[in-house]
Amino acid sequence: MGVFLVAIFVLLMLIGIPIAFVIGIVALMGIVNIEYIPPMTVPMKMLNGLDSFVLLAVPLFILAANLMNSGKISQKLVDFSMAIVGHIRGGLAQSNILVSMLFAGVSGASQADTAGVGKILIPNMKKKGYDNETAVGVTAASSTIGVIIPPSIPMIIFAGITNVSVGALFLAGIVPGVLIALTMMIFVYFLARKNNYERQERASLKTFLKLFGDAMPALVTPIIIVGGIVTGFFTATEAAAVASVYTLLVSMFYYKTLKVKDLPKIFFDTLALSSLSLFALAAASALGELMSYYQLGMHAQSFFDNFIDAKWMFLLITIAFFLVIGTFMDAIPAMILFVPVIMPAAMQFGVSDVHLGLIVVMTLAVGLVTPPYGLCLLLAAKIGKLPIERSFKAVTPYIVIVLLVLGFVAFFPEVAMYIPKQLNPDLFGVTQL
Repeated sequence: MGVFLVAIFVLLMLIGIPIAFVIGIVALMGIVNIEYIPPMTVPMKMLNGLDSFVLLAVPLFILAANLMNSGKISQKLVDFSMAIVGHIRGGLAQSNILVSMLFAGVSGASQADTAGVGKILIPNMKKKGYDNETAVGVTAASSTIGVIIPPSIPMIIFAGITNVSVGALFLAGIVPGVLIALTMMIFVYFLARKNNYERQERASLKTFLKLFGDAMPALVTPIIIVGGIVTGFFTATEAAAVASVYTLLVSMFYYKTLKVKDLPKIFFDTLALSSLSLFALAAASALGELMSYYQLGMHAQSFFDNFIDAKWMFLLITIAFFLVIGTFMDAIPAMILFVPVIMPAAMQFGVSDVHLGLIVVMTLAVGLVTPPYGLCLLLAAKIGKLPIERSFKAVTPYIVIVLLVLGFVAFFPEVAMYIPKQLNPDLFGVTQL
């Protein structure tokens, strides 16, 4: 039966059924054919999978990102980024990466970054002489930083699965996210020199201060979110609510770029996008029950006991596994299904839950720019009107950069764990490296 269900899973994906429905269909087919598990288990598990206060943060952070885009806050961040790096060779591409870092500190959603920043910068880059591949590749690749630099929706989900501190995960993501951005900017610099891409005049101090003042309300947002969570002032869900309300107030009353009439569409878009992720999560919870019946966790543990005898081997297998999974599955159902399976082995090899969470999130971030799933790549390609094959070729060098940083973080965890350990190792549970 197990082989049949795997075959059905693969077949449904190949014919283009959305992954959330594929997971739900396979869970239902498997459970109704098991005598000892009543069919009502499927809807019960789906409801129980969503019965978590922390999951409320998902639609709230998506709402904050949509408010940012609709309120033209993204444009303020783009202008400020240009003032910082616009004078460097390939300034528009450099600002594309920098603004993704800044946007990441508010939304926690890479897709929103791709849509918001891409609509602004991809057309501008093409007008300034960048080829289509560079414009699409930089935009898609840099948006993966959105789920690594805090806040991060996948990190919140991982914390909900494993009961690890959200604050610890957020803090652990800062150094890897910055390393990825800096490495991408170095690559773009040499690419710009090779292709003689534009560079703008250095912004005057007066212009810089003006743009800094315009962007300040948006720049304060990540400080409020991460600072509030780390200090224990509010939870991740409460932080998401604060971010949404704050972004709404700033857009409506400070920038005055958002009107009451714009809100219904923003709320509808937020619900539509959130429902996709949350339905996939609910379906994954039902499939998790089926996987438990077939004792997948015990089989995985047996595999690690019999064939894996070193920490470095476990880390490589984990990265390779989630790289493959991320090519056709969203991060949320992937973690719901497989993190509980590998968690015991991670503890056995001395990999801390925070370190494992960081590795899993960074690896699944690559899936955002790899076909056939690759939502960020698909969005950027659509905006740039570039075929997906050429888009993937353009983004490949940046995937290599992410993988290099991922390997560095995986095998030298003290780099990423430095900030959490310095603040409070006991509070964040960062005791194993």
